[in-house]
Amino acid sequence: MGHWRRVKIAKCQMLLTGFFVLLLGLSVAAMVVHTQFGDHFAVIGQVSLERNPYETMHHWAFYVGISLAGLLSLGAALTTTATVREAQGLMAMGFLCFALVFCILVQVAFWRFHNPTQVEDAVLDIYDLVYDQAVRNPSSSRWRELAAIQDTFLCCGKRSPFGLLVNTRAKLCQGQEAMREDCLQSIRSFLKTHSSIATILTCASLALMVYAMMLCAFLWFTIHSHCGLDRRGRYTLTARPHDCQPQEPSLFRWTQGRPASRCPSEAQAFANHWV
Repeated sequence: MGHWRRVKIAKCQMLLTGFFVLLLGLSVAAMVVHTQFGDHFAVIGQVSLERNPYETMHHWAFYVGISLAGLLSLGAALTTTATVREAQGLMAMGFLCFALVFCILVQVAFWRFHNPTQVEDAVLDIYDLVYDQAVRNPSSSRWRELAAIQDTFLCCGKRSPFGLLVNTRAKLCQGQEAMREDCLQSIRSFLKTHSSIATILTCASLALMVYAMMLCAFLWFTIHSHCGLDRRGRYTLTARPHDCQPQEPSLFRWTQGRPASRCPSEAQAFANHWV
């Protein structure tokens, strides 16, 4: 009874883990949508440059995020169905989805560890370029792009130890705009908040993937080792009499469309008990 109790506990944990994995997938999808279509990121990505380094990272993050969200949702659905139906194939497919997610997250964490400020530097470089070109030529399209960035981040200009840029900021930011925060600080603050959320999701996903893969492996081996064949040839984890030893399916044990089993039926076992 102790073994079957552990199996039931593992199945309950797998169902609960699948629920949390599904929530995590929805959270990743929401963050990806915000990153792709949010005003703060869109206004930076729409800057017309011959070579925009942020645009490449923006598309890369979108495709990776969508892949992660899809694999997380698919893995949660497969493992939940496999737990309810006690299906080996579905459990193996769910384990594969979680393993792929784990590998992708390890690569993302490795890139983030070696390039902690790459995204921030790319965004700040774009703002510096737009700001300098707009100040030098106010009649160009850069001025509209600069105004759009500043209105989105609710900032104005940038502070610098050089007097020329300070005077330029004083002319650019007048009235209520003069009370706004420095754009460099505002952009850094926004990106830091967004990066913190991404780091939390990455760490939570890594921990949850390890736990989910352990549960998948345990349930798969349990189904594989302690299952028998019912009349339709499907695996089941239903407990049997103690004198019955589970046997693996074999083509040589099939007779007249039904598997030949050495295990007595429940009625026979009950009758033998009272004889």
